[in-house]
Amino acid sequence: MGLTDELCKIIHATRYESLGADCVARVKQAIQDGVAVALAGCREQPVAIGAAHAKSLGGAPQAGVWGWGFKASVVQAANINAMATHVLDFEPMWSPPTHAVSPTVPVAIALAELHGATGQQIITAVAKGLEIQGRMQYAGNQYEPEHLKFHPPGVAGAFGSAIVASELLGLDVNGMRHALGIAASRAGSLLANVGSMTKCSHCGGAAAAGLDAALLAQRGFTANPDVLEAHKGVIATFYPDAFDASRLLGWGKPYRVVDPGLAIKMFPSQYGTHYAITAGLDIHRQAGGAARIRQVRIVSPVMKYVDRPQPATGLDGKFSLQYTAAAAMLDGKVGIDTFTDERRHRPDMVELLAKISLAQDASIVGDFHHMHVAIEADLTDGSRVEAICRGPKGSWGVPLAPSDHRVKLLDCFRRALPADKVDELIGLFERLETLDAGGVAQLVALIASST
Repeated sequence: MGLTDELCKIIHATRYESLGADCVARVKQAIQDGVAVALAGCREQPVAIGAAHAKSLGGAPQAGVWGWGFKASVVQAANINAMATHVLDFEPMWSPPTHAVSPTVPVAIALAELHGATGQQIITAVAKGLEIQGRMQYAGNQYEPEHLKFHPPGVAGAFGSAIVASELLGLDVNGMRHALGIAASRAGSLLANVGSMTKCSHCGGAAAAGLDAALLAQRGFTANPDVLEAHKGVIATFYPDAFDASRLLGWGKPYRVVDPGLAIKMFPSQYGTHYAITAGLDIHRQAGGAARIRQVRIVSPVMKYVDRPQPATGLDGKFSLQYTAAAAMLDGKVGIDTFTDERRHRPDMVELLAKISLAQDASIVGDFHHMHVAIEADLTDGSRVEAICRGPKGSWGVPLAPSDHRVKLLDCFRRALPADKVDELIGLFERLETLDAGGVAQLVALIASST
């Protein structure tokens, strides 16, 4: 038995009843968080362009494009809704790093809208889609962002989407193998596009690629059925330095969404910046106002992709240790509105960015479990304040209270829906596993009604 065949047999045999209560709870949390940040982000400029593009292409009106009041083909809807899920960089972070929610949840909801599905079917499909992404990154030992060759969701996400779609389309093991084989030839995304509009399309492209692959496989389209282990296949191409197949086949022992679990983001920016933000918030409290800050020094691991002393736009600022720390020190909070172009170019931000220096220290471990970011600020009265973050709230080992997560959910949902609809939607998410196809249709209709 080859690796792809063995894995697909394990995945196909996985049932809702075998997930366990902890897995179900964490998958439900991931689904709700993903939809919340998508509705908050669905009107962002990159998504608006993508939605207009999808509408211009036409096609069968099969599934709603969230926040835009029209339906597109199921593949295009999943694409744009996945872009919306990722555009704020606000969805849960995984270990090893990837964005596993955006390539999976929009696919499940689009197919549920097109063909119908119960809440348990959605949870099962998303659980499988999350697990294969987590297992692939874990097997490939993809922990340090600076060492990554590709943006992870553009690779692992395509397989996650294919598995979600294979589950909801009812593909057998052979069909799933071909879906993965087709998706594999569509995988890949360049880290050079981090900080640009294109980054969110990595997740959109992965969602669309995996879904389309499964739809083709359903029709009998074929690929290399052993694509993981094949000569010049997935492992050789995307994970050439190291790949532990036993980690991949450790499927569900336990599920990666349970252990190490997901990190709920409380700030809408690249995850490494959360360490700078948390330290910056501490500096804000100690300094008693940014006007008292004369000079700032940040020390971080080597993370070149977030060394952006003068980000060109608010979007670019999501990937800047300097900008995110400055926003925390200036405003005492960091949220969705922190990353507008207007906030980026306000005089107080321009002034503080000029006072910040960054040192990237190779002796500091760069993976999210063990890294830290330190900030020192010299004040105008000659004193100095210091702060260090070894793990932001919500990260692995730093618990996030349900009340804190609810604050995030409410902020996101209320940007797209009236208060009574928000309460109704949250109630449906909380009892998702009990919903029949009619209940899921009610949930989908609420999501689609967002504006």
